[in-house]
Amino acid sequence: MKVVVLASGSKGNVTYVEEKGTRILIDIGKSCAYVEKKLKELNINPNTINAILITHTHIDHIVGIGTFYKKYKPEIYIMPKMFPALSEYLSDFNCTYFTKITQINDIRVNVIKTSHDVPDSVGFLMNDELVYITDTGYLNDRYLPMLENKSMYIMESNHDIEMLYNGKYPYHLKRRIASDIGHLSNTDSSNYLSKIVGSNTKHIVLAHLSKENNTRDKALETLFNAIERTENLDVVVAEQDERTKVIEI
Repeated sequence: MKVVVLASGSKGNVTYVEEKGTRILIDIGKSCAYVEKKLKELNINPNTINAILITHTHIDHIVGIGTFYKKYKPEIYIMPKMFPALSEYLSDFNCTYFTKITQINDIRVNVIKTSHDVPDSVGFLMNDELVYITDTGYLNDRYLPMLENKSMYIMESNHDIEMLYNGKYPYHLKRRIASDIGHLSNTDSSNYLSKIVGSNTKHIVLAHLSKENNTRDKALETLFNAIERTENLDVVVAEQDERTKVIEI
């Protein structure tokens, strides 16, 4: 499996996943032109994208879907309650609803329910190797056994709690971000990872970092203070307008 985070942050999120002949995007929260450019950097023809998996319908996860779908017609996978919001971007489109386990050619997708201030938000476990969890105020403990000791984790590490509460955001927004329907802090993210990273884990991508309420160094420091095993572990911090390297698992 090949994985590339094409963009990650409050201004847009897109991740590319390839397994054998199957090519998918997780979210499309950047413009179609941006996604095309990043795919072409990887020598990927946008017309070969089989599917787009939507985690939730906030604009930073779906803004590019209208133009991309009209041009390339990938299958769109959503949860049922996402349909009304997505219909504001697409007037006529084919979609498939996720089931508990969804098979997309060579990629098997287990849906992980997340907790965000929008209907039916989800994360994913793909082919029992890749865990993708962003935009959630917490992760239900019942999922932890299912997520243990996977090859790769893309995990939200949105904010440093002190930077958030000492920052310029209005208080109601600070409360929303730090709430159970907001975003994972560095500490939250690292605590979850400390419970599920195992001997098979080779890669961690810290995702959806806040530009205003976090730093790369704080996110990394918090993670390395929390997890016991760091040798032979590749840790990447995803950027807002730059893609990561190609990660193979």
